[in-house]
Amino acid sequence: MLLTGGGTAGHITPILAVAHELKQLQPDSEVIYVGERRSKFGQLTDGHTAIDSVYSVFSGKLRRYHRESWLERLTDLNTIFLNIRDILFVLIGIVQAWRLLAKLKPDAVFLKGGYVGVPVGLAAAAHHIPIVTHDSDALRGLANRLVTRWVNVHATALPAKYYPYPPQKVKHVGVLVEHDYQPVDADMQAKYKTQLGLPADKPLLLITGGSLGAEQINKTVASFVGELLAKRPNLRIIHQVGQGKKNVYSDYSHERLQITEFMKPMYVNTGAADLIVTRAGANAMAEFGVQQKACIVVPSPHLTGGHQLKNAELLKEQGSALVIQEDDLLDKAGGLMPAIERLLDNEVIRKQLAVQLSQSTLPHAAKELAQILIDQVKNKT
Repeated sequence: MLLTGGGTAGHITPILAVAHELKQLQPDSEVIYVGERRSKFGQLTDGHTAIDSVYSVFSGKLRRYHRESWLERLTDLNTIFLNIRDILFVLIGIVQAWRLLAKLKPDAVFLKGGYVGVPVGLAAAAHHIPIVTHDSDALRGLANRLVTRWVNVHATALPAKYYPYPPQKVKHVGVLVEHDYQPVDADMQAKYKTQLGLPADKPLLLITGGSLGAEQINKTVASFVGELLAKRPNLRIIHQVGQGKKNVYSDYSHERLQITEFMKPMYVNTGAADLIVTRAGANAMAEFGVQQKACIVVPSPHLTGGHQLKNAELLKEQGSALVIQEDDLLDKAGGLMPAIERLLDNEVIRKQLAVQLSQSTLPHAAKELAQILIDQVKNKT
């Protein structure tokens, strides 16, 4: 089985979930991961017990920014240059992937999304290897769209009606979550807090903008964190700022504030939290849903196609998260700080949000997808 995807940790952690389930369902299977050369997060596969070997190929990114006008796109010379350069990377990657698949001869290929899925997907199509994709968001990703005509099964996070794929090829499985994420009760939460060196009986606020961080959330939190800690002497805060972004706090530090670029193991940190501030990435929301966590969601307005805005819209409709738009973060009445305080003070609302988010999260998605891959091999033979 060849699994591929990359760009952010949000593409790689679901792959690890599928790899684990493949080994559980078929222990003698060989699982290969192909990542993007130059990836910042490829090390997440290092030493993973379900990954037998790792390879990489070149790939490129098509930079398109939501809300950006056509005039802005035409005059953004730096972005145009980078896109042209990355087209060359994709072409190189297609050749590399074709040679790699000819050598490895995988029985099936899984595309999670991300830039590297394009060269690997096209190479798999050229070799007539069964392809299974997965879309986590309410809007399908570009990489999966580009290889649609050759795909055998489109596994999706949401029901088929949300995607313009041929209905007969769609399998609604939910969002892929690693097996370490389990429902968290009071005893387990206390255990996680103790594991992190935190008092088990004190509230914990966790802030994360994903593996890359979220600049606007970082700046907003940094602007009021001192006031928040002063008003709440029992509160502990963990803030994942993203790689290379610790300078948002300048010289500020506090004994009850932990600033980190990347949380590992992530499930322990999120499991310990009483309240989570997060972006609207589908993978992260599924992980928090499994753990039954109350969340304040700030969708990124700039990502391609506005997929986080769509995710947040669905979360709001379901009543499974409190949603704040990025433009309103500093609002005195409806901004981030008053929202945090309101939820920290109201355990009943936190519980309601957590239950709703949990109910909208399908369990066993990774196991179902692993079985789909195995079935593709059986059908092939």
